[in-house]
Amino acid sequence: MKGPSVAVFGAAGFTGALAARLLDRHPWFELRTVTARSEVGRQLVELYPHHRVSLELEELDLERQAAVKAAVVAYPHGQAATLVADLRGRGVRVVDLSADFRLRDAAVYEQWYRAHTKPELLAEAVYGLPELYRERIRSADLVANPGCYPTAALLALAPLAREGMLEDIVIDAKSGVSGAGRATTEKTHFVTVDENVSAYGVPGHRHTPEIEQELAALGARLRVTFTPHLLPLDQGELVSCYVTLAPDGQRDLAPLYEKTYAEEPFVELSTAPPGVRDVRDTNICRISVHRDLRPDRAIVFAAIDNLWKGAASQAVQNLNLMFGRPEGEGIS
Repeated sequence: MKGPSVAVFGAAGFTGALAARLLDRHPWFELRTVTARSEVGRQLVELYPHHRVSLELEELDLERQAAVKAAVVAYPHGQAATLVADLRGRGVRVVDLSADFRLRDAAVYEQWYRAHTKPELLAEAVYGLPELYRERIRSADLVANPGCYPTAALLALAPLAREGMLEDIVIDAKSGVSGAGRATTEKTHFVTVDENVSAYGVPGHRHTPEIEQELAALGARLRVTFTPHLLPLDQGELVSCYVTLAPDGQRDLAPLYEKTYAEEPFVELSTAPPGVRDVRDTNICRISVHRDLRPDRAIVFAAIDNLWKGAASQAVQNLNLMFGRPEGEGIS
């Protein structure tokens, strides 16, 4: 027997469509509705045959569609907050895939995005990285799914941050073009991306304050240098973190990571630097930590699938926690 009903709002995009697929096949949740702001009236399987979701994409109509227990909102940054507020006002528990509730300070959000339309909900939102906030997510009604780059970077750096071992960080990040969304732009056009690698979001990418906020919550208050690059891949993400260790942080790093992630079902440790193929189509973050030849330096690599652990499957992981289900149900 199926459990709570769920809707995916914004299911025509890459992450919304994958969330719909995972929930449509979920052994407990019942996917009832998928909406879109374009492609209304088409079945989702027409847009994404490989997802095999036969529900019809509907125009937004909360009078009908909010009669669900939970929702995944896959709207663009700045456009999700109003819908999230409407859903919460109707008692729907929400996982939001946008950045609208990730930053706890409305002024910081405004600096990096735009004026926040529903700042009164910021205090309610729980940052949805289960490896850091599992117990809070269990009782949350609004979960802000992390960005893909912050997911990988924070999992790579959390053990060092908790131990006060971070003095300076440079994060060199690379992702496939699906991270830019479904709409094709000059930067993501095939002829621009093919056989090319380019940096973007320079000199300040919007994921920077998100990473700094969560590192500060772990005790590491410092400025981060973060630069993402676009790779000629459809999906996959690798972050390379170049760390200057604090003077009292000169110790063996491998045992620290082993202790931190020993019980984490979706974090794998590797002695060799990971590649994006190692984690494709999974909810797994694969991490490798290395001491530099210079004793005050370390390099930490983390690979995820930006559409899965970086977005849709992590949203389902959060829903599982919110409803008391096994954490890996439907995603492993």
